[in-house]
Amino acid sequence: MEIRQLLPDEFESSVSLSEYAFQYTLSEKARVKAQKRFKPERVWGIFDEGELSAKLTLLPLQVFVQGRVIPMGGIAGVATWPENRRQGLVAKLLTHALEKMNESGQLLSFLHPFYVPFYRKYGWEIFCEYKKYTIPVAKFPLKTEIDGKVKRDVNDINVMSILYTEFASKYNGTLDRNQDWWENAVVDEEGHDAVFYSTLGNPEGYVLYKIENKELVIDEFIYLNEKARRGLWTFLCNHDSMITQASLKLVPADDCLPYLLPDPRIPQENYPYFMGRIVNAKAFVEGYSFAAGVQGKATLCIKDDYAPWNAGLWEWSVSEEGQSSLVRSEGDFTQADLTCDIGTFTVLLLGYKRPGEIFQYGALTGNPSAVSWLEKAVPRAQTALLDFF
Repeated sequence: MEIRQLLPDEFESSVSLSEYAFQYTLSEKARVKAQKRFKPERVWGIFDEGELSAKLTLLPLQVFVQGRVIPMGGIAGVATWPENRRQGLVAKLLTHALEKMNESGQLLSFLHPFYVPFYRKYGWEIFCEYKKYTIPVAKFPLKTEIDGKVKRDVNDINVMSILYTEFASKYNGTLDRNQDWWENAVVDEEGHDAVFYSTLGNPEGYVLYKIENKELVIDEFIYLNEKARRGLWTFLCNHDSMITQASLKLVPADDCLPYLLPDPRIPQENYPYFMGRIVNAKAFVEGYSFAAGVQGKATLCIKDDYAPWNAGLWEWSVSEEGQSSLVRSEGDFTQADLTCDIGTFTVLLLGYKRPGEIFQYGALTGNPSAVSWLEKAVPRAQTALLDFF
């Protein structure tokens, strides 16, 4: 068997496997578009006697962490022919992808799991969730008079990109979108956009939406202040004669819209969403900003069966200024101050779960005083992801 990147003339082999594995069929128009956008160097396959047995796509993306942009490897399109399943092919591909990500300096990796327990074995862990709301027209937010105005179908990606970046950079894990991503993964040709402008003419929020079967489907709602939020909702409420309800999806988990409604008793759902894992623990930690004034040291044992450069015992120190270092250490793993697997370490530093919480349930073990120190050292943060791949 051979693991290699696909070649330009292997588009059909790749698409055929995807169509079978994910049970869809591309239309002729979609097939032509997909072939034009086919980047074979991003697709890694396992070949047996020249035939594609399994594959995955490794996307070179960037995400926000602590307001900074860091490189992330997005895993997508993991597929295997049924006759090749349960032979460890995906494990080989994931291990290979981790090596490539590490070589290229991608500090994190995200993926959308078909089955969470499967990817947990390889070090990925749920790091974010989203809310979904269904709001009957009778329970819409109140319309308000706001200084400013909303323009419909502005179709200006540059404006939306600036607003999105300011909003998204407040979370850990959101994508840093480029022009190509906006054009091909965000903007829907059949949808609409509306932008809120202040009285000075400054854009301060936008919404992406469509109307389907008397339902207002809100794909993205971004605002920089309360005035923009109310202005956009007033615009959406003016569709009340055309629809029976609105649905909002991929809403960040810290959103508090129901509390702000006249009647907050609306259907609400919370979904565990993407999984993430740190690719290189040393590089990630040493680029991370811990809380100032909480200097300290601890021995850390990281369990990572698929990225051996992470696994083992580390001397972990944090300075008065919040800068940190991880240095390889020799010693008894069982005597480490802190012990966890790479998935747990990931969600702790991204802010999805707190050290004390994880310790309480046994995913983080060790010295309670070291856990208390870590609780103070890791800044509180919210995670989110408004995209899919």
